[in-house]
This record gives sequence, C-alpha cells and structure tokens, in this order.
Amino acid sequence: MTISISTKNPLDYTKNIFSELLAAAPKLAQKDFTLWGKEAEAESSIRLNWVDLPTQSLELLPEISRMQKWIAENHLTDFILAGMGGSSLGPEVLAKTFGKKLVVLDSTDPAQILAATPQDLTHVAIIVGSKSGSTAETASQKAYFTRCFEEAGIDPRKHFIIITDPSSPFDIASRADGYFVINADPNVGGRFSVLSAFGIIPAAALGIDVEALLKDASQAAQEFTQPNSPAAQLAALILQTHKQNISFFDSGSSVPGLSDWIEQLIAESTGKAGKGFLPIAIESIDAPVAGDSLRIGFSHDDSMDIVVNAPLGAHFILWEWVTSLLAIPLEINPFDQPNVQDAKTRALALLKDWNNSLPTFTPVWENENLQIFSSLHGDSLETYIENFLALSPGYIAVMAYLARGIDDEITALRGFVAQASGVGTSFGWGPRFLHSTGQFHKGGVPNGAFIQITGESARDLEIPGQAFTFHTLLMAQALGDGEALGEKKFPLLRFHLKNREAGIQEIIGAFKSFS
Repeated sequence: MTISISTKNPLDYTKNIFSELLAAAPKLAQKDFTLWGKEAEAESSIRLNWVDLPTQSLELLPEISRMQKWIAENHLTDFILAGMGGSSLGPEVLAKTFGKKLVVLDSTDPAQILAATPQDLTHVAIIVGSKSGSTAETASQKAYFTRCFEEAGIDPRKHFIIITDPSSPFDIASRADGYFVINADPNVGGRFSVLSAFGIIPAAALGIDVEALLKDASQAAQEFTQPNSPAAQLAALILQTHKQNISFFDSGSSVPGLSDWIEQLIAESTGKAGKGFLPIAIESIDAPVAGDSLRIGFSHDDSMDIVVNAPLGAHFILWEWVTSLLAIPLEINPFDQPNVQDAKTRALALLKDWNNSLPTFTPVWENENLQIFSSLHGDSLETYIENFLALSPGYIAVMAYLARGIDDEITALRGFVAQASGVGTSFGWGPRFLHSTGQFHKGGVPNGAFIQITGESARDLEIPGQAFTFHTLLMAQALGDGEALGEKKFPLLRFHLKNREAGIQEIIGAFKSFS
C-alpha cells in the first residue's frame, strides 16, 4: 500500500461511522455532488474535479515543457510566488519537501514585501496564482512587482508566470498584455488545488518531478474505494475521538510543512455552521499549544495518537479525501468559505470609510511600546491579560499581522499563552491565516478567544493603481477581521506595536509571567 496508518486507539469497524464513510467512498470517486446535502449542491456540483487531478493533471505536461523552455530562454533562476491560501501553501510544502528555494509572498506587510524584493531582478520570476485575479493581496503584489521591473528597465512580460482560471478577468487581461499564462481547472476550489496547475506549475518551475508526484497520488487514490480504504479509516478515526482540536506534527518527517497545508484544508472546509475541527500545527511533540487534541504525526513516534506515512503526492490526495468525508456526517459544505468572504468585504468597506487613508485610533491603554484595543477592562498590560485569560475559552488564536521572516520572535507568544490558559492555541500570520483558520474562527465551533497583533510599519509602500498603501490595506484586513469577530461577541484583545521589537518582547514577558 502507498499509505500506512498506525494508531494507539484502533478503529472500531463495527461502528456505523466507518461503514457510512466506506459506502460514500465510491460515490466520491464518481464525483457525486449530492453527498453533502441539498444546500451544498450548487457549490459541490462545480468543485469536484480535484478527485481526478492525479491523472488529469498529466495533461499539463506539454504546458510544463513550454514553460521550462521559456524559463531557460529568459535565464530565470530565482522564483517568488505571489498567492494566498491554496495558491501558496501547496507550493510551499513542495519546495520544503524537495529542498528547493522558493520565496512565498502571502502578505501585505510592507516589511515582508520589501524583504522579498531582490535588488537585482534580472533572473527573477514572479509566479502569480489567482483563480480570478481579484484577491486583494495577489493583485497588489502583481502591481507592485510590475512597477519594480519597469523601474529597473526590465520587461515584466518576460518575468511573470500567471496561473489562473480560463476566461477569468485575470486570464483575459494577462493574455492581452502579452504575459505567459497557464490555465487551471475552474472546477477545483483553491484549497483542493495543490495537484492542479496552482501547485504543479510552481513545482515544475523549481525542477520538481511532478510526474512522480502525480503517480504517487494516483496510486493512493486507487486504494480509497477498497474495503480497507485508508481515507475512510482516517476520517473515522478522527470522528470517533470526538476532539475539536487536531494537532499536526511534521518536524523530522519527510514532508516538512505539510501541517500548514492540512491546517488550511481542514479548518476552511469544516469550520462552519458552528461545527468543525480546529487543526493546530505544532512545533514539538510535547508542545502545550496543542491543548486537548488528537495528535497526528508523519514519522514514527509513540507519543502520537495517529501516524500517517506516505509520499507527498499521496498525502495531498489522502487529506483532500479525508476532509471531504469528514464533512458528510457533519452535514456541512466542505467547498465554500462564507466567513472568508465576509472578512474581505469588511476590509474593503473600511478602506472606503477611511477614504483610503488610515485614521487615528484611540486605545483603551498604552505605553511607550504598545497600545491595547479591547472591550475588556483593565488598568495595566497585566490586568488586561488576566481578564482575558479569565474568560476560559475553548481555544485561543494568536493572529499576528506582522512580517513573517522578520518579526518571528512573536511565534514564541503562543507557547506562553497556551501554558497560561491551558487550552489549545493556534498561531497565524495575517492576512495569510484569513484564508485558512480564519474561516473556523468565525464560522466553526463558537468557543474561541482571540489575540490580534498589529504594528507600525517603519516604511510603507504604495500599491500602484490604488489610493491606499500596503500598510493601510494590512490594517484594514486586521480591523475588518476584528470587526467580524466582534459582531459575533467573541473576546478580542488587540495589541498594536508602536515599536515592533520592544513591543513583542513586552507582550511575551507579560504572558510568560502568567504561565
């Protein structure tokens, strides 16, 4: 078998849940869009082509050959991927697993964008992945890098690879402007797109053997309708534990970064209608951030509840199947993301209200390094934290609208939050997580509490063609999400860093005193 599953708590095959999932497997293989109920059919009927991608994506091979020839002709050796959610997380896993260099830019933080911008653009290729081209982050990055090339006297048409749906506005405009374009299957949703052009094309550009990847996925998929279906087994194992949190640990495995990809897939697919699972990527086996969770790993370890071993291509199709099967007994639509769109709409509305210029906000407390914004009460940093922790939520999410790769010290915060609270604690870089766990936060089990961290930008950047800057967009995304959380009466504590480095240390030190 391509996939092996070992578990501390063996599956009870006599339970109805496994039988139900096993019976659904052949229907899923045939792309039966009625599996998730009548309300889901409008969406599921146009989102199931991912089932066939292990074989259908072989049709991309001629396009890949054309692209690789184009890359060589233009002497492109360094790759930056501009994309959000499913358009970036899959390629990031592929690059990590196969040891390839890929800069993933899924942020609107000016510092992170500047850090991703090489001084010499001569050999740089920008891969832009977007189904429609309308995603604010990706459209802004495309405009920014286009200007960078033009200011350097370089023709941007020789440095962009565009991946988008056929006949989308982005497709039409890009072809008209003479860019190199490859189309993806429009009947595949973003988080299920890793084996489509959105994952395969960046992988091939990096020199990864995508045929082997697809072969592993195809061989695995053949097992999913068998009596010992690993997809049905794994979904049933998850369901029978009755745990809200599922922690994933990939360090030391052959698939580094897989946890982040699964986190998005499960959170955005199942976190709705007040239901779902909260996946938490953990950095160590005994990490307190997991809380009370089902622990899943990808290399042999006796401390894990479940260990899944498989090549990366098999993992991709397996977890897409598992996620889709999980949604059946939950009676939810795994292919929509209503609360993701809500956050986008609110961000755009704020930009309009602000007239594209960031207003001044009045904190409830501040000192020289940071400000606090919250409906909670307190008279010091410590009392605000104490009152927040006293709420005893089911889980806590730390959401950092900062620069990944620069402000990384903030990642230590969630360990102290978890120790102080005793509950599972997720961490997400904003706006990246809005396309991942952000759906669960607002649409899933309503027992979360939220720590949002924003900060001043030492240097802002204009967005060509827009009246607002990257920093203003980032703040609109943060406050728009905060507005959505507040409307649902969820506890929210926002720290705004006047001095990023000092403010991060002060927040960490304060939470550490409670742990």
